Amino acid sequence: MTLRYAIIGAGMMGREHMRNIALMPDACVSAIVEPDDEMAALATQMAAETGMQAPKRYTEISDLLSSNIADVVVVVSPNDTHFDMMQKLLLTDLPVLLEKPSATSVDQAWSLVDSAEKRAAPVWVAMEYRYMPPVARIIDEVRNGTIGNTKMISIVEHRFPFLNKIGSWNRFNARTGGTMVEKCCHFFDLMRLVTGSEAIRVFGSGAQDVNFFDERYDGKQPDILDNAFVIVDFENGMRASLDLCMFAEGSYWQEQVSIVGDTGKVQAFVPGPSRFWPGGVERASEVIISPRAERAPTRSEVHVDENLLAAGDHHGSTYFQHLKFYELCVAQTGVPEVTLRDGAHAVTLGAAAEQSIRTGAVVQLENRS
Repeated sequence: MTLRYAIIGAGMMGREHMRNIALMPDACVSAIVEPDDEMAALATQMAAETGMQAPKRYTEISDLLSSNIADVVVVVSPNDTHFDMMQKLLLTDLPVLLEKPSATSVDQAWSLVDSAEKRAAPVWVAMEYRYMPPVARIIDEVRNGTIGNTKMISIVEHRFPFLNKIGSWNRFNARTGGTMVEKCCHFFDLMRLVTGSEAIRVFGSGAQDVNFFDERYDGKQPDILDNAFVIVDFENGMRASLDLCMFAEGSYWQEQVSIVGDTGKVQAFVPGPSRFWPGGVERASEVIISPRAERAPTRSEVHVDENLLAAGDHHGSTYFQHLKFYELCVAQTGVPEVTLRDGAHAVTLGAAAEQSIRTGAVVQLENRS
C-alpha cells in the first residue's frame, strides 16, 4: 500500500516535506493545496525532479477534503492559517502532520488540544529539531545517565535572518506569533523534552536591532525580533537558557545544545545548511561528552546521509520525523511522539517570552499539564 500525502502549502518548507516524502518507500504526494500559482508550479517542477507523479492541485482545503485523494495531510501553510485549517481537518478521520507552531496564540493552541481530545486519528506537531541526529544523540546520553541528574540546559542558535516567504508573512508578529513562537518553539519543546517538566517562569530580553528596517510591505515595516536571551525555570528545579541571534550567519555552528548534569556534560554542535556557505561545503555535526571525574572529553563527528542533507535545511531531521509519522499512520495504533499538547506548551512558552521581552517583567506560568 502506498500512503498518499496531501501537502497544504507548497512554499519553501512544503517542498522540503515533499522532497523527504519522495525518499521514503511506499509514499507519494498525491495532492497539494496552494492558492499561489508560482508556488504550485515550483512544487510540480520539484515533483518531476524527484521522480514523483505531479500532484493534483487544489486552491481550497474544502475541495481536497471532498476528493478522497489523500490518506494523510501535512499542514505547511503560514502560521496564521493553522488554526482555521485544523478546524476543518479535525472533523475528518485523516492523520495530520501539523507544522510548528500549532497556532499563533496560546488560546488557539489550547483550543486545538480540546477539539482533538476525542479524535481517533493522530495529530503530530512537527518539531523536527528533536530528530536532528546530534541532538537526538545527546538526549539519549541524558536518558542513559551519562551526565547524572540533569541541572541546566543551554541552547544557542546563531543564524541567518528569516528567509523570504510568500507574501512576506514571516516578517510580522501578527502572522507568525512572534519570533519566540515561530522560530523558538523548537527550542522550548527541546527544553520540555529534556527536563521532563513544565515551565513555571520565563524571563526574556530581546529586540529587533538589525534586520528588515529597510523593508516595507503595504507601507508597514517588519516588527519581528532578531535577537534575544531567554531564561526558563522548570517545576523540578531545572533551568534552561536560549541565546538567539538572527544576524550571525557567519557562525561556524548554527546550533549548540549543552546539557549539564551533576556528573558531566553533553554538547551537540550543528552546522547551518550548506547551501548558504560558499561552495556548499558540508560539515559534520559534532557531539562532545565531558565527564567531571575524568576531565577527559570525548569528541565524535555525527554524519548524515548526503541525500537527506540535500532534501532540506534541517540536517536530516525532517526525514527522520517523517519516518516515525509514516510508521504511526501505517500501524494505525499508538500515539504521536509530539502531540498537540506538546505544541500548545511550546506556543505558551514562546508567547511568555514575547510578553517578557515587551514588558521587561518575569512571566509566571499556570500549570496546564
